Amino acid sequence: MELKSYLSQERGRSTNMARALNTSPGFITMIANGRKAVPPQKAVAIEQYTNGIVTRKNLRPLDYAKFWPELAD
Repeated sequence: MELKSYLSQERGRSTNMARALNTSPGFITMIANGRKAVPPQKAVAIEQYTNGIVTRKNLRPLDYAKFWPELAD
């Protein structure tokens, strides 16, 4: 699932996620809208926070295999 879709399903999700990941809601919104690249460590944290609903592969579709070769097809 795309991060933007995940966040839009429930009011306050970006704020709650930002708090849990020790970042700002604005940063979460920017990565959800594609205005900022997701740092690899944040991609892992987002995948864990969402219980795998939003995956590292979803967050970094062009270069996920560079960071996580075990996910390569």
